[in-house]
Amino acid sequence: MNLIIDIGNTRTKVGVFSGEKLLKKGTLDKKWTIADLDNWLGKKNIKYTAVSTTAGIEHKVEKTLNQRYRYLKLTHETAIPIKNLYKTPETLGRDRLAVVVAAAGLFPKQNCLIIDAGTCITYDFIDKKKNYHGGSITPGIEMRLKAMNAYTANLPLVKRRKLSFPIGKDTVTSIRTGAQIGATMEIEGMIRHYQELYGRLQILITGGDAKYFVNNLKTQIFVSPNLVLLGLNKILNYNVQLLEKI
Repeated sequence: MNLIIDIGNTRTKVGVFSGEKLLKKGTLDKKWTIADLDNWLGKKNIKYTAVSTTAGIEHKVEKTLNQRYRYLKLTHETAIPIKNLYKTPETLGRDRLAVVVAAAGLFPKQNCLIIDAGTCITYDFIDKKKNYHGGSITPGIEMRLKAMNAYTANLPLVKRRKLSFPIGKDTVTSIRTGAQIGATMEIEGMIRHYQELYGRLQILITGGDAKYFVNNLKTQIFVSPNLVLLGLNKILNYNVQLLEKI
């Protein structure tokens, strides 16, 4: 079995796979320890583990993982089952790389646009020949709300709420509709932009705000909350296969 660890800025997502099947998933707090991981894992018979991190990993934790399992830490030099055309692969977020690998596996021989709606909204395009071209990064809803407060003198910090009317009737609802409807319309516009460039697309969405956007978008989208874990697991399996051929 495989243990996949995705270390973000605020929390760590973990998953256990048998082959390509996700058996268990969960989250760990920002300052998790090996003991926390063991408690979450239980008695799973793990053989391989892959770690992707934007926030770094403690030396003790990494050393223990490396001693216990066949260990892979994802970098821009890690072998992947797609062709990466990004001009600065060393700056490419590991989560962005993982979602395009997952999409290529879920929808082979199809052009795919992957939208990851979290703190930022990322758009990534991989063609039907498994060439990853790149994409775009824009602020997510919460970032938009916070930015309007942080970079102006008089606009308040507004919390996201369900919209009762599509037009703001005061400053608070004007900010809220601007951020929420604006982000939704941006996604619709980006989808049209990629369709004009590449024709028919399979569109996938993941991330913490995926459900919100799916409920408000007119475009039909494939929702997968586990795309990053799925992609990291595919990368791990690909590297295991390469090692077995040596």
